[in-house]
Amino acid sequence: MKKGRRPEAREHGAELDGGLVVRGHGRHYLVQTDDGGRVQCVPRGKKSEAVVGDRVRWAPTSPGEGVIEAIEPRRNLLYRQDEWRTKSFAANVDQLLVLVAVEPVFSESLLARALVAAAEAGIASCVALNKTDLPSAALARERLSPYSVMGVRVMELALKRDPAAALALLGPWLAGKTTVVLGPSGTGKSTLTNLLVPDARAQVGEISTALNSGRHTTTHTQWYALPGHLGGGAWMDSPGFQTFGIQQIEPMRLAALMPDLAELAPQCRFANCTHRAEPACAVRAALEAGRVPASRYRIYLELFEELSRPPQY
Repeated sequence: MKKGRRPEAREHGAELDGGLVVRGHGRHYLVQTDDGGRVQCVPRGKKSEAVVGDRVRWAPTSPGEGVIEAIEPRRNLLYRQDEWRTKSFAANVDQLLVLVAVEPVFSESLLARALVAAAEAGIASCVALNKTDLPSAALARERLSPYSVMGVRVMELALKRDPAAALALLGPWLAGKTTVVLGPSGTGKSTLTNLLVPDARAQVGEISTALNSGRHTTTHTQWYALPGHLGGGAWMDSPGFQTFGIQQIEPMRLAALMPDLAELAPQCRFANCTHRAEPACAVRAALEAGRVPASRYRIYLELFEELSRPPQY
C-alpha cells in the first residue's frame, strides 16, 4: 500500500478493530488484538501519543501491520515530567509497585516522587523492599518505617534467596489487577518479572525483533499477562530511572498528595498554608513534636521549592 493512502477498512466504512498496546518503540507499537493476535502498528499522523496499557482502535494496512486511528479514553496515566520532557510509564493501571532494595541504597526522594505521581493519577501504591536477606536490611526497614505509619503497604522480599515466599506474598495482591512496577536500576525488577512471567525474556526478544528496536533490555514499558496460578491480571515492567520529575503537580497541591501531611494540613490556621513559615502550622507543629519525620519534611520542602521555581527555557 502506498504511503499516505487510507486503509481499506476505513475506505469501505468498516468498523475499526480494538486492541491493547503492549509495547512501544518510537512511532512503532505492538498491539494485542481482541482475538489474541499481535500486530505492529504506527499512529495516524505525526504524533505518537499511545502508551502501554492504552486501548486503541486500529485498521489493518497489510498482513501483520496496521495504523492506530484512535486512543480510547483512559482511566489514568502514570508519568513523570521535568522542564524538558514528559515520560509516560503506563495507562489504565490499577496499582503501582515501587520496588526498592537494601542495596544499592534507595533514594527516599525518588520513592516519594513516584508515590506522589501515583497519588495524583489516582493509582493505589505499595512499596516492596528486596534483598532483605542482606545484613543492612534493618537500616532499610527503618528508612521505610514512616511509609508504613502513613498507611502505605510495605512488603519485604528476598527474590533470589526465597522466590517461593515472594510469590506467596505478592500473588494475592496482584490477582486480577493491572500492576505497573517502578524502581531504580539494580533493585531486582527483571528478576521479579522473570519470576512472575517465566517466558518474559523470550517475549521481550520477540517483540524487540518485531519492532526492529534491536534491544532486548527493558528500555520501554512492557505489558505481560500474568499466569492463571497467580489469579490472572497484568504486569507492566518499566525501565529503571535515576530521576523523577513531577512538574505536572501544582506546588499548593503537593501536601494533599503526601498522606502524612494531608492528614495534618486541614488543622493549619490558614487554608493556603505552605507549611514553611506560617504561624499555627499543624505540619510544622507535628514536625517539632516528632510526629512527622524530618526526612519527610525535608522531601516536602525540596519538592515544593522545585515545583515553585519558574520554568527555565
